[in-house]
Amino acid sequence: MGLVKVAMGDGVVTFLWVICVSCLGAATSAIAKAIGIQGVASLFITMSLVFILLFVFGVIAAVLGGASFNPTGTAAFYAVGIGGDSLISAAVRFPAQSVGAVGGALAVLEFMPSEYKHTLGGPSLKVDMHTGAIVESILTFTSTMCVLYIILRGPKSIIIKNWMLSMSMMTLVFFGRGYTGPSMNPANAFGWAYINNRHNTWEQFYVYWISPFVGAISAAWIFRFVFPPPSKVKSA
Repeated sequence: MGLVKVAMGDGVVTFLWVICVSCLGAATSAIAKAIGIQGVASLFITMSLVFILLFVFGVIAAVLGGASFNPTGTAAFYAVGIGGDSLISAAVRFPAQSVGAVGGALAVLEFMPSEYKHTLGGPSLKVDMHTGAIVESILTFTSTMCVLYIILRGPKSIIIKNWMLSMSMMTLVFFGRGYTGPSMNPANAFGWAYINNRHNTWEQFYVYWISPFVGAISAAWIFRFVFPPPSKVKSA
């Protein structure tokens, strides 16, 4: 029953995350227009919104018992030896996250005003498949390494942690937007691929599932090698 609750929490938090992240473009555009900001300066608005989202979703995830909206994050923390996940729990949580992402994509398409619907669509491949797979692996490797270091070895202040996370996320999105979108989140990619009837393609499986997991798990293994967990001392 505990695993079912965790999976339900994953579905709910992924549903909300996809809705909120999909609204970033529209929200940035509306705020920038309201205060008269254009061009690169609007990136600061997006970064601030991401910072707020990470803080809020950190609270939501904690309330839901450690729920996650990114399968690669679940896999990375398992590989690094943190958390109570197993291959069985992952097999339950990943589908729940994917279903939540589909629900979020459907929901945001329904309520998004028509003037901002052009900002929706999710990640899409803009280069050849193999280049996209390599880029998505590198981006997810880098993002996972940043997340692990900031959360496990970074500053104690939750505000500074979230600001560092938002800066690293925005930087990677900026560099990856001309290649794969980017995604760095298989559930989010699946949600939009399902809407566009691309969820059962080799491109979706190879670029947006296999590659991110390769990057995330590789980062977790290297992180664990560089920062090994403290050895347990057996009591006499």
